[in-house]
Amino acid sequence: MYFILNRLQNVIISLLTVMVLWISMGETTHAQNPPSYNYSFWEESVPAPAAYEAINLIDGESLGVGALNEPNDLHITRDGQVFILDSGNNRIIHLDEHYNLVEVMDAFQLDGVTQNFSNPQGIFVNDDGHIFVADTGNNRVIHFDETYHVVKMIDEPESELLNDSFTFLPVKVVVDYAERVFVMADGVFDGFMEFSIEGDFTTFIGANRVRVDPIEYLWKRFATREQRSQMVMYVPTEFTSLDIDEKGFIYATSADNSDDMIKKLNARGDDILRREGYFSPRGDIRYTQSAGPSRMIDISVADHEIYSVLDARRGRIFTYNGDGHLMYVFGSIGNKVGQFHTPIAIERNADQFLVLDRALGEVTIFSTTEYGQILNEAVKSYETGNEERAHQLFAEAVNMNVNLEFAYTGIGKALLRQDEFEGAIDHFIQSMDRANYSKAYQLHRNQTLREHFSTVMTVAIVTIGGLTIFSIFRKRRLKKRGVSIE
Repeated sequence: MYFILNRLQNVIISLLTVMVLWISMGETTHAQNPPSYNYSFWEESVPAPAAYEAINLIDGESLGVGALNEPNDLHITRDGQVFILDSGNNRIIHLDEHYNLVEVMDAFQLDGVTQNFSNPQGIFVNDDGHIFVADTGNNRVIHFDETYHVVKMIDEPESELLNDSFTFLPVKVVVDYAERVFVMADGVFDGFMEFSIEGDFTTFIGANRVRVDPIEYLWKRFATREQRSQMVMYVPTEFTSLDIDEKGFIYATSADNSDDMIKKLNARGDDILRREGYFSPRGDIRYTQSAGPSRMIDISVADHEIYSVLDARRGRIFTYNGDGHLMYVFGSIGNKVGQFHTPIAIERNADQFLVLDRALGEVTIFSTTEYGQILNEAVKSYETGNEERAHQLFAEAVNMNVNLEFAYTGIGKALLRQDEFEGAIDHFIQSMDRANYSKAYQLHRNQTLREHFSTVMTVAIVTIGGLTIFSIFRKRRLKKRGVSIE
């Protein structure tokens, strides 16, 4: 009943919010930050304030290096250095933390011979400043030091796990703190290729599950060998991108529209992504059949388990917290500032986002709004154990967006850590969070029993003692009267 009444209240508030936003949009059509949206517990689209706004554009002309030609990747280091992989021009463009040009690298020396890239698709820079490039057209991954001297080369790997016709086509690369190299290669369905610190191929990690059409599977059971040979072979879905966090966990996206299209892989390749939100992280929940589901093309992991994915189909960036709750959405396809033609890569730089557009050859810089900053800080405060601060910030976020249901869960969890169970219960009811509601209710019940334990025990002892004395007294009286009590 609590959940139903609360849902009716939220529906009314949502309708009022829509009316206010509609009026404000009509009066301020020139506003720079159009309202965004989120999804409710019922998987309905609800209005939300903009969390990010486009503030600048970077292209080759503004940098003085000529137009970018189908760039495919970019990477931002922890100190804010930006590396753009200009694939069509076979070069790397290095910018400083203020987005000013540092250098352009389009050739390097290998054994005294000048070498060039050939349609490179992926770039990664580790904390030591070493640069790893997936040089796709040359079938190799190149490891440079910070001065672009070649440290080692990973080319055609040899292993019993690879068939004789295998061609190494690396498209994405990341490196963990132990200097293990993980490569996403075109045409590989067994997962990511893992290479040792020496550059030797060791194993595959994190293969997607094979998804089979039940009807066709049944048909195969009764088909002849010749018929089966002409049927489509089922293979695992290919990955579309990967990123790695400071702890060495790999975040990856797949092309299929499944509940596990976004994964977090541990060292064994197990998916440990938490999906505790109202729905699994997969971009848009509501869409028309003609438009189709979100197609994730890139992923970027920030601190405190916050991650963002780029939907190439509609040009949207979806950001989730570590529990899998959708925090905010921004971006779209179009020809205005903050919109894209062919978004291909995304990177987070502190509280800014950089989105690379392959067709336009430009990078759009997004900066957080007040609402987005408050929400980011609320999640970070909770993850770092600052419950009081998290409570305050989530409350501010709710004041700005009454439709942000997961913020009530954030407040409830903060109160739970502070042993304020009654308040936590109220907020879990607001957020329709049954799992945490049950946990808070049980803790509240245990706390109540502990607080009143002495009183309960005293009453129980007195009651039992009184009954015992009464029974003894009664037996004695009856015995004196000569009445049998057996």
